[in-house]
Amino acid sequence: MIHYQEELEQLGYTVIPDVFSETSVREMISVIDSVDQNSPFFRKTSDLFAIRRFLQEVPAMIPLVFIPAITQIVHRLFGEYHVPVKSIYFDKPGQSNWFVAWHQDLTISVTEKLPVAGYGPWTVKPGQYAVQPPASILESIYTLRIHLDDTDEQNGALKVLPGSHAKGIHRPDHIDLNQTPDVSCPVKRGGIMIMRPLLMHASGRSSNGHNRRVIHIEFSDGELAGGLQWAERGVCLTQD
Repeated sequence: MIHYQEELEQLGYTVIPDVFSETSVREMISVIDSVDQNSPFFRKTSDLFAIRRFLQEVPAMIPLVFIPAITQIVHRLFGEYHVPVKSIYFDKPGQSNWFVAWHQDLTISVTEKLPVAGYGPWTVKPGQYAVQPPASILESIYTLRIHLDDTDEQNGALKVLPGSHAKGIHRPDHIDLNQTPDVSCPVKRGGIMIMRPLLMHASGRSSNGHNRRVIHIEFSDGELAGGLQWAERGVCLTQD
């Protein structure tokens, strides 16, 4: 576990293989495939299927995701008081032309829009408010990505700039890839990737006909200012 902690601190990301068994992965996929897709938090196009507020929309996933191994990883690598504050499910189909350019994850989801100094700009999606918080809040967040498919450069594995999380908020058009070469982050089915939101990252189009299904969960122990509340805080982790 020390090795993964050192990578998170120095590089801004780490990959842990074989966290979920093949049986567990199949069960999670079965639950996702069985849900009603008429909710406003579901988005489906030819290039992407996504479920926002995933743990709230599909509560049957909670005991499948928060197995003892995940609880142990969260407590040891993130901190004792880190809890889920945002969750999304992504399915990039095998023939998807959707790609994501270089960026940092700069927004959080909250329950309502309030005029609070240091929070902004705001964006509004169906049933959800998103806002850029102060850097200190972003620095408190760890993102856990559970991979339900083998993922590599051919089906949208993340590319990252190692160590870029330590440079604060900065514009992607200032990136010099000659000075900071990007690294691809392949993850096998059942493995997880953990990253910091200020890590500069991107993903390419799919070219091998294979899906890339990922459960994305953000954790924080930060308290928001001015009455703002995390939109998805409250999912309890199981005990070790």
